Amino acid sequence: MEDVQLSLNDKNHGHFYINDHDEQIAEMQIGISRNDLTVYHTEVLPDYEGHGLAKKLLSAMVDYARKNQLQVIALCPYVFAQFKRHPEEYDDIWKNKN
Repeated sequence: MEDVQLSLNDKNHGHFYINDHDEQIAEMQIGISRNDLTVYHTEVLPDYEGHGLAKKLLSAMVDYARKNQLQVIALCPYVFAQFKRHPEEYDDIWKNKN
């Protein structure tokens, strides 16, 4: 299993993803505009659920946001739930708290 990778197109839309051999097994869809990083959706293939892959994607996205001084708009239910559950951990980058 590979580490988390990031792929962005020329419009700064793309995804963080994890591959197992040649198969993409987890992804987090994002878009970047100015100082905002919007997370739209996180998905892990059913066979790979319960292995902490969504958490790995979340960590990679958070690291990227901090490194690039971006504010995160959590439209993805998974990311929103994690931010809400651990606000002290994500307060510095969480834009849409309310």
